[in-house]
Amino acid sequence: MSLMFEQTIVRVRAPLVTDRYQNKKRDWDNADRDPVAGVNVQPAGVPVRSEEDTLDRQTTVTAWHLQTREGVDLDLLETDRVEFDGMTLEVDGKVGRWPDPFTGAVHHIEARLKEVD
Repeated sequence: MSLMFEQTIVRVRAPLVTDRYQNKKRDWDNADRDPVAGVNVQPAGVPVRSEEDTLDRQTTVTAWHLQTREGVDLDLLETDRVEFDGMTLEVDGKVGRWPDPFTGAVHHIEARLKEVD
């Protein structure tokens, strides 16, 4: 048994709505929240990647890495958010679905997440 995949996240998926100016945007107040157990979330890279922008206000962006165990294809999109350990993280780019070299099915997924403070 691996202790690597013992964390739980909440996948947050917001519906796309049209505002009064006919712009499409995500409605995070009415998002679906689905818990997902058996994943691994770690700070991304060594050293942990972070960026700071102090032009208008203090902002820190920190990267995280999400991975599922072998054989798990998590329903996660680049437009979703992830709640983990008291943080709300945004999916940063496309979700990587790694193929199994023998079956062609998804072996596991990896996603970069970012926390914006």
